[in-house]
Amino acid sequence: MDLDLAVPGAAAARRDKLAAALGGRRALLFAGQAPPRNYPDAPYPFRASSHFLYFVGLGIERAVLDVQGDEHTLYVEPPAQGDALWHGPTPGLDDLARAAGCPVRPLGELRAEGAATIPAVDLATRSQQQAALGRSPSTPTDADLALADAIIACRLIHDEAAIAGLREAAEGTTAAHLAGMRATRPGRRAFHVRAAMEATMTERGMTPAYGSIVTVHGEVLHDHAHHHLLSDGDLLLADVGAESRGGWAGDVTRTWPTSGSFSATQRAMYEVVLGAQRAALAAVRPGARYRDVHLAAARALTRGLVDLGVFRGDVDELVADGAHALFFPHGVGHLLGLDVHDMEDLGDRAGYAPGRERSPQFGLCYLRMDRDLAPGMAVTIEPGFYQVPAILGDAELTAVAGDRLDRAALGRFADVRGIRIEDDVLVTLDGHEVLTAAIPKTAGDVEACVSG
Repeated sequence: MDLDLAVPGAAAARRDKLAAALGGRRALLFAGQAPPRNYPDAPYPFRASSHFLYFVGLGIERAVLDVQGDEHTLYVEPPAQGDALWHGPTPGLDDLARAAGCPVRPLGELRAEGAATIPAVDLATRSQQQAALGRSPSTPTDADLALADAIIACRLIHDEAAIAGLREAAEGTTAAHLAGMRATRPGRRAFHVRAAMEATMTERGMTPAYGSIVTVHGEVLHDHAHHHLLSDGDLLLADVGAESRGGWAGDVTRTWPTSGSFSATQRAMYEVVLGAQRAALAAVRPGARYRDVHLAAARALTRGLVDLGVFRGDVDELVADGAHALFFPHGVGHLLGLDVHDMEDLGDRAGYAPGRERSPQFGLCYLRMDRDLAPGMAVTIEPGFYQVPAILGDAELTAVAGDRLDRAALGRFADVRGIRIEDDVLVTLDGHEVLTAAIPKTAGDVEACVSG
C-alpha cells in the first residue's frame, strides 16, 4: 500500500458530498479482498472496490468505510502477527488516518445494523457484508438503491484529482500503444506485441486496466487469445488501456497493418471508421445526448459504406432500421473513470438517465450509456467495422438490410476482419478534450509509426 498516492483533501470532499446526498442515512463501502488463485496464501493481486477507492483514496484489503452525517470512519484489520516478517513494515492506524483524512478504527469494532451498502461482485466480500449487516446484500433495500444513486451523482462528474488520474492513465496508455505499433511485424505473435505494450505500464508502476485485447481477429470483439501469428496483410487490433497507480483507467483501441502498410481496401475501410469516430467526437459537448453521439457515428459509418457500395439506399433510413449494426453492433462507448466501464456494477442505473431505457433494436440495445453530457464527464468514443460471421450468416439479423446490402461489394473487403478506433474524451465547458490524442490515428501516421 503506497500512502503517497493518497489525496486526503479530495477524498474528504467526496465523502462530504456523499453524506450530504444521503441526508444523514448511514452507508458502508467495502474495499473487498483478493481472491485466491488456488489456495489462500497465493492470492491474485488486490485491487480495492472502485466505490471504496473513490471515497478513501487508498486500497486497504477488507477495510470498510462508514459514512453517516458528519461522522466518517474507516475500519481496518490490525496487522496480523507475522505481517512484518512476510510483508515488511505495515502502516499503523494513525498513519492510515493521516493518509485517508478521517478516523481509523479496528475492524472488530464495526457495528453496522441498518446501514446501506453496494453489493460486492465477489462472494468473499458479500459474506463479509452479510456478517456486518446481518442481511444478504444481494437483495437491495430502498436505502441501498438510494446509496447507489448518491454514488452515481458523485462519480459522474470528475473532480480535479480524478481528471489528473485520468490524464496519468492516458499517458500510460499512449506509451503502450506507441510501443505496440513499434513492436509489430509479420512473423511475430500477438503476445509479443501485448508484452511490449504492458511492459511500458510496468515501467510506470501501472497495470492493465482490463484484459488486453491484441488480435488479428478484430471481428471477435473481446478476443483475449494472444497466440495468433501476425501475417503479412493482417490488421492488428489492440484494445489496451493502462490503470494509473491511483486506480484510474485508460481505454484505447487502435488498428494497424502488421506490415506497416494498409492495402487499398483496408485503407478505404479504415477511413470510413475514422470518419465515423470524427463525427462522433464532433458531437461531444455539454448538453449533447450520448445516444445522439452514437447515432452520429452510425450515420457517418453508413454513409461511408454507401460510398463504398456495400450498402444501397438512404443513409437515414438504413440507420433508423438498424442496418448499420450488421457491421457496427456495439455502442459507441461508455463512461470512464476508476472502472474502465465506470460504475457498470450498478447496471443501467448509472449509464442511463432516469426515464431512459435500452432500445430493443439489435445493435442499439448494446449502447452502454444514454445520458446528457456535462462538463467533467469522461467517456470513450469507439466506433468500429466488423465482419462477424455469426451476424452476416444469420438470415434473421441480415433481413433488416434486404437487397440494400451488396455482398459482392462487401466481398472486396475480405482482408478487413475488424477495425475499431477508440479514444478517451473529457467533456469540457465549451466542448471536449481528447485525452489520448497523442496516439497516432490517421492512416498515414499509423503506417509511419509501425514502419518506423
